[in-house]
This record gives sequence, structure tokens and C-alpha cells, in this order.
Amino acid sequence: MVLLQLDPFLNELTSMFERSTKLGSVWVTLKRSSLKSKVQRNKLATAGEAIEYRCLIRATDGKKTISTSVGPKDHQRFQASYATILKAHMTALKKRERKDKKKPAEADKREGSSKRPKKS
Repeated sequence: MVLLQLDPFLNELTSMFERSTKLGSVWVTLKRSSLKSKVQRNKLATAGEAIEYRCLIRATDGKKTISTSVGPKDHQRFQASYATILKAHMTALKKRERKDKKKPAEADKREGSSKRPKKS
């Protein structure tokens, strides 16, 4: 796994989406991370210092895996760029086939039956 800077990560993510337009998928995962070992985090916590958490973002197409780490200062810029990339490459999605739920409901209305049994 390669840890990239923000701009190279976004460029590589774009190329992953372009390679997978005809066939394949791209999986993107986001995770909160401090990028410090557990021992270092415990030392900071006992010293009373605030731990700066970052967002670890990983993307894979099954063959190649890339990742980057986004800090709180860069997350606005990253989110805007990431949203633009997603909007541009969502064109390859297939439309979901839905079953028509109206037909069974219309059949009940024709019969004149209701959910409750009739009292006699």
C-alpha cells in the first residue's frame, strides 16, 4: 500500500475510476486514525495533550491499493475535490431494476377485500 500526498492520491483515484468504467469496481474506505502507535497515544493522553486525529483514506480496484491521510486543515479542500471526482465518474452505474409493487395492491382493491376480517 502506497501512502500518497493529497493531489497525487486524487489523480490516481481518477485514473482508477477511468480504468473501471467498462468493467470492475473501486472501493474507497475512510477511517479515523492518529497515525501514532498505541504507546505514543497513551503517553500523550497521560500528559494531557490533545491527540490530533486524521482521516485515513484507502482506495483499491482489487489489483492496486493507494492511501492518503487527511488532516483537519485539509479536509475541506479534499472533500470538495473528492466530491467532484465522484460526481464525474458516477455515470457508469447501472440503473437498479425495481419490481412493480402497484400490481398486488390493485388486485386487492378489485376484489373489495380489506386487511380486516368482516364481522357478522
